[in-house]
Amino acid sequence: MRASVLGASGYVGAELLRLAANHDHLEIVAATGEAHAGSKVATHVPALAALYPDTRYVSIDELDDVDMDVAFVALPHGKSQDVVPGLLERGVDVVDLGADFRLRRAADYVEWYHDEHRAPALLDSAVYGLVERHREELAGATLIAVPGCFPTATSLAFGPFIDAGVLSEATLIVTALTGVSGAGRATSDRLHFSRLAGNAEAYGLLSHRHTAEMHQELGRPVLFTPHLVPVSRGMLVSGFAPVDSLTSEDALALLRASYRDEPFVVVVDEPPTLKDPLGSNLCFVSARVDPRTKTLVVMSSLDNLVKGAAGQAVQAWNVARGYLESTGLSRGGLTP
Repeated sequence: MRASVLGASGYVGAELLRLAANHDHLEIVAATGEAHAGSKVATHVPALAALYPDTRYVSIDELDDVDMDVAFVALPHGKSQDVVPGLLERGVDVVDLGADFRLRRAADYVEWYHDEHRAPALLDSAVYGLVERHREELAGATLIAVPGCFPTATSLAFGPFIDAGVLSEATLIVTALTGVSGAGRATSDRLHFSRLAGNAEAYGLLSHRHTAEMHQELGRPVLFTPHLVPVSRGMLVSGFAPVDSLTSEDALALLRASYRDEPFVVVVDEPPTLKDPLGSNLCFVSARVDPRTKTLVVMSSLDNLVKGAAGQAVQAWNVARGYLESTGLSRGGLTP
């Protein structure tokens, strides 16, 4: 299948190129990078030099002349809406890694992204690409909305408990640590080395845009607080919810039963660490119940650029096209 990566000069786009090079059914025919159009991928991302020694970035306008079967769109929020309708009209499958088609209601984009959605007619046809929870819906999908990294980690941790009906309608409390690559390549004061090194910082307090996505997927109000920590990639999420009679053994058993046949979810007895899944498409999950406060504590970790973005996009597309789900994806993390 002939594939283009839009936004290939960003962190997620570069990760897509890396994964596609080892995929049995993908051939990259175009990689866009507006600020780098005409320059070599190998120059901008030396880590990809051996995989793409001669590939040059092109502008999005040049895609009109490119014959492709699928487009992986890794553009900043608000940009996908302008290119996805045209790609679909050409018969190109679209896997969108931005937020533009994740939410079902156009009004939610006004509330959380402070902008009117410019292609609202497509929201109903987009399939949410969290494979472990939407596998059947993804079969044959032509527009896939890849979930955000925080909603992926949170939904995989809390989802089995909500599906089993053991949680009330109470607000879920979620806190997370995340690496700086989640903010993309663009620089900001918050990402300067002198501020970030040896530091930790909460951001998006009470207004992080992924909150709406978590609420939509889990059907519960969510109070979410992420923290930026000085690592390049990785994510560690902890979530809290009241329970009545569940024990820690019950919680782990429920997770094991839910993910017994899932290739990319690993249930662990001990709390996962941020580094466990790095470089892989894995999500580690665990849980405890505190009998003193009757609180369920869920924990999950993933690589924000793989299972939290590019890897999940490939996994969802594999399912949509009927390929082996694990094609092109690693089930082993990097260590040490």
